[in-house]
Amino acid sequence: MATLEDVARHAGVSLATASRVLNGSTRQVGAAMRQRVESSAAKLGYRVDAAAQTLARGASNVVGVVIQDLTDPYFAAIADGAIRAADRHGMVVTLGTTYRDPEREIALVATLNAQRARAVLIAGSRVADETVLRRLRAELDVYRAAGGRVAVIGQDVLGTGTVAPLNREGAYDMAVALARLGHRRFATLAGPPNLLTAIDRAEGFASALSDLGLRPPLEVHGAFDRDGGYDAACELLAMRGDVTCVFAVNDVMATGALAAFRENGVHVPHDLSLAGFDDIASLRDLVPSLTTVRLPLARMGSLALDLALADDGVPRRESVGGEVVLRDSVRPVTG
Repeated sequence: MATLEDVARHAGVSLATASRVLNGSTRQVGAAMRQRVESSAAKLGYRVDAAAQTLARGASNVVGVVIQDLTDPYFAAIADGAIRAADRHGMVVTLGTTYRDPEREIALVATLNAQRARAVLIAGSRVADETVLRRLRAELDVYRAAGGRVAVIGQDVLGTGTVAPLNREGAYDMAVALARLGHRRFATLAGPPNLLTAIDRAEGFASALSDLGLRPPLEVHGAFDRDGGYDAACELLAMRGDVTCVFAVNDVMATGALAAFRENGVHVPHDLSLAGFDDIASLRDLVPSLTTVRLPLARMGSLALDLALADDGVPRRESVGGEVVLRDSVRPVTG
């Protein structure tokens, strides 16, 4: 039996275009191209998938939200923003978590496609693995070809609508702010070496120090979670470096680092200043209050749904900047 891919190849059009013609999408396709696709379908004996037609016409009211870690306040805030936006549109959210496993992320997209979700939102950093990225792009292409809508919160590398936090810029601004307080010797709790968000933030921070004529930060890698921050901070203390300020590439790592410093008798900020990135809600209860880069997390979730529902086949990028927020975990250095 002929498939939609066969029809697209025979007609010389993209899979998405063939789907729009044959599955009843509301998106417009030129008359000549429409005739070519319909002619190819007739010649090949292609049978229309009624369920795909339903999806293409937007009848489904389900939005799939795929996040990496439900226990991480960063993702919880983004999911909350997406859910509230879905409520305003009269839509229902199905939430899936990948546990930071790229293979599970690909499988969840396939599952949501099979369940005929109207839109899929994916929140989280990409990994520096082109094979994994290519497979995820392919899965998303199949879903979009059937009329599904997609938006990503993270790096703009999947060919979809993207809400892109300005990670490098935010980390750069943080380094400048800390240097203005007199800090000259830094360490970075840099997260996993293959995670693009961690890479962008660590590189942005180091780039600012270089531009300011300061030496590169001492880098310690670790998992992108609380325990990763704790372990990286312990490793840093064992190095006995002369740093005065530590930058963790996200707030949950900074939270773990703060616990490690406290348990080892290192007082923040008297002995060592500490900064993070994201401004997650749980920082309200942290003592001392954490210096960080604030991202509008809930708004990012809402914006991603808007991008997905407005998808016209031309991917749009919405960049979201961060704001440096100086709090009690950092003190000025004099002399």
